[in-house]
Amino acid sequence: MNVSQKMETEEDLLTCLRVKLYHPQQSGRGLYTLLPLGKRCRHSADDPLRLGRDATACTYALADPRVSRKQLALHAYRSPQSPDMLFTIQNLSQRARLSVNSAALGYLERADLPDKALIRFGEYEIVIILESGDAKGSFEVEFEVLAVPPSRETCMCVPSMTPVMDTGSCVTNGFSAEFTAIGPLETDETLMCHF
Repeated sequence: MNVSQKMETEEDLLTCLRVKLYHPQQSGRGLYTLLPLGKRCRHSADDPLRLGRDATACTYALADPRVSRKQLALHAYRSPQSPDMLFTIQNLSQRARLSVNSAALGYLERADLPDKALIRFGEYEIVIILESGDAKGSFEVEFEVLAVPPSRETCMCVPSMTPVMDTGSCVTNGFSAEFTAIGPLETDETLMCHF
């Protein structure tokens, strides 16, 4: 087989890491001016993708002096059990802890990156969503900015419902006194709501 037959073709669907960023003071501060927002960038799978404030040492940089020179790295890999490209995330910062879905990583510690992960360091909240593809030698990265912190979007109940802490049941916001007059429910009772 010659070299041209082994190379990826334009038709190959590339794995994509969708990186959604949020910082409480992101408006007007220019934190993301060094990132290619809204466009997909191709990245070689054998090269770690680094994010930090140093644009020469990192693949992508944040214009924020509070971010470590090298903050984190994403490493692509494959396993014999899966045809998909998989990733690990590594904390490269000696001074800041990094959390992946609430699991803390110390300096140089790594964790497998799930298909959807909430990454936190400093005041940053980053959601990384992994979209599988066929290509084996490269993947794409796409950055976007979120208007609200992604941690606010996580609720164990239906989105239009508010949890009741003492029972664990959900009571719908905006429903009439018919539902609120019932009071707290016992743990073995259920409240049926039809939407």
